[in-house]
Amino acid sequence: MLKVYGFSKVNAGARGHTRDLRVLWALEEMQLPFELAGMDHPAHDLNTEAYRRLSPFEQIPSIDDDGLLLSESAAILVHLAKKSGRLMPGDPAGEAQVMRWCFAAMNSVELPLMSLLVLDWTADGSCGKHREFLVGWANRMLGNLERWFAGRDFVATEAFTVADILMAHVLSAGIKDEGLIKPYPGVVSYRDRCLARPAWKRTIEAYCARVEAG
Repeated sequence: MLKVYGFSKVNAGARGHTRDLRVLWALEEMQLPFELAGMDHPAHDLNTEAYRRLSPFEQIPSIDDDGLLLSESAAILVHLAKKSGRLMPGDPAGEAQVMRWCFAAMNSVELPLMSLLVLDWTADGSCGKHREFLVGWANRMLGNLERWFAGRDFVATEAFTVADILMAHVLSAGIKDEGLIKPYPGVVSYRDRCLARPAWKRTIEAYCARVEAG
């Protein structure tokens, strides 16, 4: 059976933002059975030689799919979509668009949002110029997304795909200040539409019951 390595315990500030949620959401959408291997972050479960064989950068999530070892949330989602035939179009053109937007979520959109989050976590108040640059970068990406979503329900194709799981989670977990995204109603509507899906609600409820209890 597919084994998913996700958090059993994680620091309170990270709960709900961790990237294992992307894989768990996809599996809930696909209705695929799996075994969850819970990892205790405060106890340094990720920092062992055994886990590094699964995830070279000591990160969550990773999977063991009948001996196929894989890390990186986007790579896992693409693998599961191709394996299941779900959340990924069967035609080459549709698949190419999903791949395009998986990369865009990880590289074009998440990068400035995560950089801004890290700066706000670590800055001592003396990084105003750096923060101004990151806010401008984030706004440029969000503004481009706003134009893209004109007349669209989902990011890559007419149907919900793994690209939407990645993009919606980036827009949810990667934004601490709602004021950053508020000027982009199309992006907000898209994010909220994705997060209203029953599979996401079941996923986050199960995650919170498990992780926050730890």
